[in-house]
Amino acid sequence: MESRAESFGLASSVIRYFILHISLPRPAVCLSEMDILNLYRETGAYLEGHFLLASGRHSPKFLQSTTVVQYPQHAETIGAALAQKLNDTLDTVPSFVLGPAMGGVVLAHTTAKALGCRALFAEKDGQGGMKIREAFEIKEGETFIAVEDVVTTGGSLQKSINAAEAEGGACVGIGCIIDRGSAEMDLTALETLSFPTYPADACPLCAEDVPLEDI
Repeated sequence: MESRAESFGLASSVIRYFILHISLPRPAVCLSEMDILNLYRETGAYLEGHFLLASGRHSPKFLQSTTVVQYPQHAETIGAALAQKLNDTLDTVPSFVLGPAMGGVVLAHTTAKALGCRALFAEKDGQGGMKIREAFEIKEGETFIAVEDVVTTGGSLQKSINAAEAEGGACVGIGCIIDRGSAEMDLTALETLSFPTYPADACPLCAEDVPLEDI
């Protein structure tokens, strides 16, 4: 005869499977590549000019995700769509979703809401790395997904992952809204877009004296 503890453990496993594979809410809108770009354009988040990226590289195009996710309906739709896509790569519901400040904070929250888990964020530590906000506690062995809005090199995202793993967490997935194709990590992205980027010392826009915007 099964013990009470064994029965409870089986029931818990069934419930977590149901949450992950059956009850996860579907996004209200199917976000194709055109839908994503239109969403950015319609909200004024698709910018063209000469921009300094967080990686230090320059680009003639920039996607300002904070302009999109200021609208709760867009933020929740994107978070649910990313959660659903990440769902295909997961064996169990993660303990939390982690996002680097500032671009990953809202996305971590909406993705975590769709998955039914906690949302944490990492912030700059003042020494070139990232740290987990003091108010958050990560227990040894807790699993997490790391998310970011737009990923170019993935530097901030990787530093955030390192910070969470240093506190005992285990990264089981990495997701983003848009992958710009330069990051050396296994990403689950809603879309992959190829925008040109240039090193600061070999930028044709600088050579043409196009004003540089630090966003």
